Amino acid sequence: MFVSNLGYSKVFFVQINRLFRSGVYLFIVLLLVISPIAAQDISKVQEQIQGIASPELQQKKCYEQAVFLRQSDPKLATLFAQKALELALLNKNKAQEAQACWIRGEMAEKNALIEEKRRRSEHLLLNILPRAVAAELGVRNKVAARRYEKATVMFIDFVSFTQIAEQLSPEDLVATLDICFSSFDDIIGRNKIEKIKTVGDAYICASGLSDRNEHPADMIKAALQIQVFLQKLQEKHQAEGKPSFEARIGIHFGAVVAGVVGTKKFAYDIWGDTVNLAARMEQSCEPGHVNVSGMARSLVVDEFNWTFRGKIAAKNKGELDMYYVHLK
Repeated sequence: MFVSNLGYSKVFFVQINRLFRSGVYLFIVLLLVISPIAAQDISKVQEQIQGIASPELQQKKCYEQAVFLRQSDPKLATLFAQKALELALLNKNKAQEAQACWIRGEMAEKNALIEEKRRRSEHLLLNILPRAVAAELGVRNKVAARRYEKATVMFIDFVSFTQIAEQLSPEDLVATLDICFSSFDDIIGRNKIEKIKTVGDAYICASGLSDRNEHPADMIKAALQIQVFLQKLQEKHQAEGKPSFEARIGIHFGAVVAGVVGTKKFAYDIWGDTVNLAARMEQSCEPGHVNVSGMARSLVVDEFNWTFRGKIAAKNKGELDMYYVHLK
């Protein structure tokens, strides 16, 4: 319903001014029309804002016209005021939508950063622990020790490490060890073997644990590949006049217990007589060879060529059958 009483115009503009100053826009103002609206009046409003691209500037223009015309043409001033309110509501909604989009963007960015940090933490943890063990640690905050009956353990140790180390600077020594151990990591990774730890110049790994890779063939293949790598590295260093490493490698098959001990700088480790016998295989090996126990050989006897070394005395273990292994 239109109201024709011009007495409302003064109250209308006072309220409009207050509403614009406070930033509060109420639909009730739309009821404060003072006379029927002609089409030409509407077109005048459109003409005033037609060339203005920004809704905010359109709103400002309509408000200025409403104030300017409130005495001379209250009816047209009311139209400008109504249009200003419409634009104000529109701009307010757009601003709220823009703010909501910004908040969503900020949340998405923060979630992406959190996810990236989670992936990095998981990657670091997987560099320390096997995947299954890392998952258990994440759920239970501890890892139960487990016995594995069909594990294959390999020990690698450099020959005359102390004497060679004295010929190198600390930086060159660490760089050479990094080249060797990084290559070992790559080789055992391709053969589904789990790295356990390095102790000085010794490198220890195992299969048949949480990965369930219970066949010794992969370990023996990895050992032979490591010796080929070291032979090529030795030839390169000799050509450059640098000292180089040779390694002894020992392999044994049997039961182990695996788990994580400690609460600070914890590490995944293995224990048992199988570990000790693998160490004895390495200690009884000659440089450049892979020494395999009779137990491990019996499981893959047809997959490789063998040189029986006889029964050889091992520290605290008596005489043991030992074999050098070669590719067919």
